[in-house]
Amino acid sequence: MIRLAHLAVPIVLAALFFPLLASAQAYPAKPVRVIIVFQKLSDQMRQQFVIDNRGGAAGTIGTEVVANSPPDGYTIMVQSTTHVANAHLYKKLPYDVLNDFIGITPLAVQVGMLVVHPALPAKTGKEFVALAKRRPGEIVYASAGNGSYVHLSMALLASMMDLKMIHVPYKGGGPAGIAMVSGETQAMLATIGSLFTHIKTGKVRPLGVSSDKRVAQFPDVPAIGEFVPGYEFTAWVGCFAPKGTPRPIIDRLNAELKKALADPGVASKLTAQTLDPMHLTPEQFAARIKSDYDKYEKVVRISGAKVD
Repeated sequence: MIRLAHLAVPIVLAALFFPLLASAQAYPAKPVRVIIVFQKLSDQMRQQFVIDNRGGAAGTIGTEVVANSPPDGYTIMVQSTTHVANAHLYKKLPYDVLNDFIGITPLAVQVGMLVVHPALPAKTGKEFVALAKRRPGEIVYASAGNGSYVHLSMALLASMMDLKMIHVPYKGGGPAGIAMVSGETQAMLATIGSLFTHIKTGKVRPLGVSSDKRVAQFPDVPAIGEFVPGYEFTAWVGCFAPKGTPRPIIDRLNAELKKALADPGVASKLTAQTLDPMHLTPEQFAARIKSDYDKYEKVVRISGAKVD
């Protein structure tokens, strides 16, 4: 059995990949614990992938479990970019974000979208920036909590354009979305998936996406970089193993995940959740993790966010 540690990432991922992998040749010889993407992996590798949901404390509880697990390929973690953000949000962590894990591959990219309440007199991203400049300290934006992607993405935008807005952190994305729809707050920059229903029903007005180019689901919505030059702030969901896991097992997992992500059924399910499949080699993923680690250090400093 392979244990899969689930750390606050979309449940849909676990159901997608379950059937995959494990000695590189004989692996997996027993169920694998995933501390979560693995229905498809279970099918491909003819072994059970057991989801072990260890949420809480922004994923640090489950991450510590993985860091202290035997590096034998039977405990795997699925975590988001929160993994690298936590290194800068917490004064001390019981593990080393960069050195206690091996990144197997990212699984999907999460793109954010800047939205405003329809009552706000800003029809475009340029108008939003201009309005915020004219009304410093008046526009209130919601987030899913201090240091969340929703907080940091807007803090970065505000910093790049020297905007003074009021940040209101809520206890999760759900309450933040409700506050947006009700008009309690006027703006938010959250993942497309969390806003999808509100966008489609017209309860919020989309102004821009956080990727460096427009997304297929909303081709008429510009990239934020089109009105805030140089802006790009996407998140990912990735798969990790404890440091010391043998390279043949890492390569096997990487190959099986690549195969799963290329499956039309998996890809379509991810796309339906506004998640874009993403596969990299372990070396490429390591480079991305280090790059994002450095980027989040700067953005967390800009935001002033801290978690005690």
